[in-house]
Amino acid sequence: MYKFWGKVRRHNQRGRKLGFPTANINLKKKIPEGIYISKTRIKKTICGSLTFIGQAKTFGEIRFHAEIYILDFDQNIYGKWISIELIKRIRGNKKFNSAKELIKQMEKDEETARTYFKNLPS
Repeated sequence: MYKFWGKVRRHNQRGRKLGFPTANINLKKKIPEGIYISKTRIKKTICGSLTFIGQAKTFGEIRFHAEIYILDFDQNIYGKWISIELIKRIRGNKKFNSAKELIKQMEKDEETARTYFKNLPS
């Protein structure tokens, strides 16, 4: 599908406040907006992840970027290079009426990703 890489940078840490800490990277190539099941490589480790591509419409942002929520991961990777492989688009970008509504959808997206990775053949 798509592959890209970048250096993790600090943004406004909104994902952390919502309960979904993300690694933010700038995008050099145009990728269709939406939420993707993905794999993220950090050094030699590959982790299941969810990747948001686009503008954070719910919060009125116009900057086009990637936010990567790495499943079961809790390390400081600011300034580190990561690579992302988008596997499957699960929905488009959408403006939600509230942060609470967005969190509910993110929980559903996370469950979709976990089910996907759990059902992969060994």
